[in-house]
Amino acid sequence: MTTTATPSTPLALAVDLGGTKVEAALVTDEGVVLAPSRHRSPTGPQRTSEELQAAVDEVVTAALAALPADATLVGVGIGSAGPVDEEHGLVSPLNMPVWRGYPLRDRVAAHVPDGVPVTLRMDGLAITLAEHWVGAAQGSDHVMGMIVSTGVGGGLILHGRTVSGPTGNAGHIGHVECGGFDDPCACGGTGCLEAVASGPKTVAWARRQGFAGTTGEELSAAYAAGDEIAIAAVRRSGRALGQAIAAATSLVDLEVVAIGGGFSHVTPDLFTFAREAVAERVEFGFVTKVRIVPTGLSQDGPLIGAAALVHRADVLR
Repeated sequence: MTTTATPSTPLALAVDLGGTKVEAALVTDEGVVLAPSRHRSPTGPQRTSEELQAAVDEVVTAALAALPADATLVGVGIGSAGPVDEEHGLVSPLNMPVWRGYPLRDRVAAHVPDGVPVTLRMDGLAITLAEHWVGAAQGSDHVMGMIVSTGVGGGLILHGRTVSGPTGNAGHIGHVECGGFDDPCACGGTGCLEAVASGPKTVAWARRQGFAGTTGEELSAAYAAGDEIAIAAVRRSGRALGQAIAAATSLVDLEVVAIGGGFSHVTPDLFTFAREAVAERVEFGFVTKVRIVPTGLSQDGPLIGAAALVHRADVLR
């Protein structure tokens, strides 16, 4: 949802750093992204540190240039692919190897006036805040938000407050290992959810079985056409999702898991397969009660989540 600002609108600068792009925009205190302020630039593992910083600088500068003269910039929220160091504002995105312990918070803070607070959290936590605020998890206080895209991220709200842990990486569901899977993961683990169920890894598995496509969009089309390999690939990823969600619910008693991200749209059946895996926990009603739902947000979700770090700071633990 997009709109234009009205006089004295309190605005947050939202920055979302992911595996393929960085975006920035101004967002109102009602979770509305101002369309003219939204800008994006590519990231990725092939880029140098200088190129990545230039991309961040570009989108932040462009977004700030759209700040209305009579609006107030009340803070900056940054949602970043992890791992992160919440206390020191550092990022070490797994798929951007040139950034390890990179001072992203301070680099972004240099673009705004002194006194404007800048908050950095893992992107999965930011998206969870967005779902809790204006998305599919409204009214629930035990929530996990998930992103299933280039990677798999997550975040937690328990008892109505965010849970980020001592370093800021709690909720990193993409690196929970799933029983029965032996896919190697870039983190060093084996059978991690991200290594099984992310978009690129699902496509890679399908290609090893003979699938000719190369993208999640092609896999989606093949699934819709009844291609057996595509169906097997999506079923496999959905099962891994369900296993990880069941494990997380066993651990922290979740009510709702809201899933967004590009690959979550491959087919609605992805959710069916995940729910089927959770339903196998027949003796644990507190696990099978969990609702697995699509995101209640548009593609603005990650930016709304970053803005929620400012506008919903009362929920941050």
